[in-house]
Amino acid sequence: MNLHEYQAKELLASNGVNTQKGKVVSKISEVEVAANQLKIETDTEFFVIKAQIHAGGRGKGGGVKVAKNLKELNDYSSSILGMMLKTPQTPKEGKLVKKILIAEDVYYSGPNKHSEFYVSILLNRSTSRLMIMYSTEGGVDIEMVAENTPHLIYYEEIDPSLGLMPNQARKVAFNLGLSGVSYKNMVKFISSLYNAYVKCDASLLEINPVLKTSDNKIIAVDAKMVLDDNSIFRHKSFQDYRDESEENPVETEARSVGLNYVDLDGNIGCMVNGAGLAMATMDLIKQSGGEPANFLDVGGTADADRVEVAFNLILQDPKVKAVLVNIFGGIVRCDRVANGIVQAYKNMRNKIKVPIIVRLQGTNSDEGKKIIDNSGLQIYSATTFSNLTERIREVLG
Repeated sequence: MNLHEYQAKELLASNGVNTQKGKVVSKISEVEVAANQLKIETDTEFFVIKAQIHAGGRGKGGGVKVAKNLKELNDYSSSILGMMLKTPQTPKEGKLVKKILIAEDVYYSGPNKHSEFYVSILLNRSTSRLMIMYSTEGGVDIEMVAENTPHLIYYEEIDPSLGLMPNQARKVAFNLGLSGVSYKNMVKFISSLYNAYVKCDASLLEINPVLKTSDNKIIAVDAKMVLDDNSIFRHKSFQDYRDESEENPVETEARSVGLNYVDLDGNIGCMVNGAGLAMATMDLIKQSGGEPANFLDVGGTADADRVEVAFNLILQDPKVKAVLVNIFGGIVRCDRVANGIVQAYKNMRNKIKVPIIVRLQGTNSDEGKKIIDNSGLQIYSATTFSNLTERIREVLG
């Protein structure tokens, strides 16, 4: 589950992480009230207006502005709130900005220069360990840093049985070139950030930039946070953070009926049972010259109702040229799956305009194939992976 910046900062602050203070608003009439409250709480002179959407690169698209007075504050807020913000991470049409964050100015003058850093925490799947990735090059696209100056990116892997050790937090601060008060503050910041990541069951936490202020404070100026959906049952209050208007509507619909669906950019729809089989099926599609249009795991049940729901989800994508059904009959019998597919097809006859390719293996697979072959419908059976490959290539021409 993706969070907005203001939500991520709220969670971080509640776990002891020093963040840029701000007030979120959804109406222009609330802007000055929020600014006045913020000025009392922080004594800020300027205000930063930030569009709240689930996408990066907001500044490049005009979604982040600095206001030096109330007139600029109102003008910038009016231009950002309600705009269709386009960034490299949004759809072509952009995303509607429904909320903005009025934040304090943390780039004030002081005895020292300010510095920007990049810090993220994520899972390194190749080592099954959490990893802190950090760089002295903050406030810019980390992808460009990785491409042009990879030696400026550092990694710190964390033993899951020990957690983040004090010497590791000190190493991060040292590699970022800090000393004195700012060094101590960064050590505390990294420790609090890691604790927040673990406590919230996050799958990604990215702070870009982490700011060393001119008076040596360490502050999270921005925050991108993704929570693990599988852990939400442990954090009931986190459900309130979900913004379904920012999510793919098909994925939202699938989740509401208990299906695991991920939208992709390809042309072959996939319906399988089991995540491992789904990944293998997607690889097969690519080897056949196609691209998977989705990941859809129907689980251990594949009756007519569930299959019909799955077909409806897949066929909402206009790019789909065919639907590939690949089911292993272990818990569920293949003949029952075949009957479910045939019944679902009949119920949706007017909606299905593309061929359906079905591979059934496992319990009663021969009976399942006969049901498919004798249905008289535009459903094509396959028994092996090579059969599937041939069918896919036929569809793609």
